[in-house]
Amino acid sequence: MAIAFYGKDPQNPGNNCPAVFRDPVTGDFYFQGETVTDPEILAMVEAKSPILDTESVVRLPERMVEIIMEACRGGLQRTPGLM
Repeated sequence: MAIAFYGKDPQNPGNNCPAVFRDPVTGDFYFQGETVTDPEILAMVEAKSPILDTESVVRLPERMVEIIMEACRGGLQRTPGLM
């Protein structure tokens, strides 16, 4: 499986995450970002959608909206019978 890289936060010092990726076949998104540890934020998320032990909440800054939207618009290479 190869995932498509859409971009990373251009204002992040060190030129590292957060970043946005997408699987061109399934359409699944992969977000690399700062793990949220703020108990208030986690409680608000948990109240609407329980967080499983295998899940985490990550934060991407608002300034990345264009990169996220580009990934949303990205074309998929659907395989017949998949989804």
